[in-house]
Amino acid sequence: MAKVIIDFHTHILPPGIRDNRTRFIGRDPCFALLYDNPRSRLATVEDLILSMDQAGVERSIILNIGWADHELCLQTNDYILESISRYPDRLVGFCAIQPKAGQAAVAEIRRCARGGIRGIGEMRPDLQGFDLGDEAVMRPLAEAAVEHHLVLLTHASEPVGHQYPGKGTVTPNMIYSFISRFPDLRLVCAHWGGGLPFYALMPEVGSALGNVWFDTAASPFLYRPQIFRHVIDMVGADKILFGSDYPLIAQPRLISEIRSLQLTGEVEALILGGNAQRLLEAVAGPLPAR
Repeated sequence: MAKVIIDFHTHILPPGIRDNRTRFIGRDPCFALLYDNPRSRLATVEDLILSMDQAGVERSIILNIGWADHELCLQTNDYILESISRYPDRLVGFCAIQPKAGQAAVAEIRRCARGGIRGIGEMRPDLQGFDLGDEAVMRPLAEAAVEHHLVLLTHASEPVGHQYPGKGTVTPNMIYSFISRFPDLRLVCAHWGGGLPFYALMPEVGSALGNVWFDTAASPFLYRPQIFRHVIDMVGADKILFGSDYPLIAQPRLISEIRSLQLTGEVEALILGGNAQRLLEAVAGPLPAR
């Protein structure tokens, strides 16, 4: 299997937000938590493409953030739609929604799907103020995602361990309840699912993970490199998606870590891009050729 590299977890924001950081810090709690520190880097699409060229990354999934403000979801989704239209063979877009916006959120899913979006995320229930267990809020969104063949990507948090900006409270028990309720929804759990793969040794949890994948975003900040082998043993190599969390982490850093593990060629190829390509093509057909 050819080692195509697809980064499943990157973030870009419009230049207008990058250049007016202080104004948006005062406007949105998710943005404030992630970018209040002036050393926290904000990247535009041009920054990402340059990084991809330097790191040998063929495609990146560009995620939005968990805006609390519905209007900010729309504004930044427009930038992601513009970016994927400029680089259709390099970028795959995911949109932001505010579930509490109700039918307006469903309408935004439909609008973005028509524009070529292939997923929703990165969802941040804790910062956006909604509950993954709220049936009335989540069912219309999950059904719209399935109807439009979209992947949903949610932030996930470890219930133990060190604290860090953006850790949050979206722990494995919440995610497990959500996936049990919507088994047809294709779900990607960021940051190794906050440790959810470890619970796959419980038969009922393992059987619920049929449509669930785990990305490796920010892995060097969370776990020792052995996490890869352990998760392979527990849920299978076909469930792991390379994600850097660019620009938080430089793309080459995590690529180098994966290559240092001396996995079999087939397993390394699956993690670096094969799994991502299969998932995206399963929901929306072939990716544009380069």
